[in-house]
Amino acid sequence: MASRRMGILACIGAVLLLAVALMTGRAAHSATARPSVSDAWVRLPVVPGRPGAAYFMIMGGASADRLLAVDVMTPMRAEMHATVKQGARTTMQPLKSLDVGAGAHIMFEPGGKHVMLYGLPKTAKPGDRIPLTLRFERAGAVRIDAVARSGSDAGSHAHH
Repeated sequence: MASRRMGILACIGAVLLLAVALMTGRAAHSATARPSVSDAWVRLPVVPGRPGAAYFMIMGGASADRLLAVDVMTPMRAEMHATVKQGARTTMQPLKSLDVGAGAHIMFEPGGKHVMLYGLPKTAKPGDRIPLTLRFERAGAVRIDAVARSGSDAGSHAHH
């Protein structure tokens, strides 16, 4: 009788340990699910020496985060902006950071949010890969390669 009771207790203990392991595994997985970035491209400047612009889509992770900055290789410099219509005027306003909700899809696209790229190499040409690093408050650095497109390409100006 005592060995049967021990066997039942051992089974209950094993089931409880398995349940705890599964729950903590799920919690650990959801806590580490980071934002991801896709469809990254750079519109090269039409006039050499002028800034280019980077566009991409951010997909929020399992929990909310905040995009703090976009970094590029020196001597380039990157600034996040949003295009804002005020009556008949359209202006660019700097974005110091951007909230990224859990599971959100945020487009950086022509006529909307974008990253201005100053100091692009004069040798940059369509098809080149330009590394960008998006720095998130919680997730840290997410590195991507954006494909360069001609600034005079009509498709570069279309909304996605």
